[in-house]
Amino acid sequence: MNTVQPEKIVLPTRRLGPALVDLLRSLRPGDKLRVTQTVRVGAKKWEATAEGVFRSIAYLETGVTTDRVKEDDVVVPVVRFTKPNGELTSISLDEHTRVVKL
Repeated sequence: MNTVQPEKIVLPTRRLGPALVDLLRSLRPGDKLRVTQTVRVGAKKWEATAEGVFRSIAYLETGVTTDRVKEDDVVVPVVRFTKPNGELTSISLDEHTRVVKL
């Protein structure tokens, strides 16, 4: 498992808050965390929360653009962690994501 943190933690078009970036950079494998995001479908919104043991931060290349024009890549940071039931989970970050170290 690669435990090296990325040099920068950025979104492709928006900014993560400095406090979130500092927290993410301080996380080490084995730290317990809680991730909360707002889910929106149409006009409905609700919060979804997941907890687990931190594994790493990585970047995910998304969309068909990764097979087309490299300059059009959409790359998003993801937090990888293991849920209490053993499920390996990755959550992509956005500017509204809340992460708490437990």
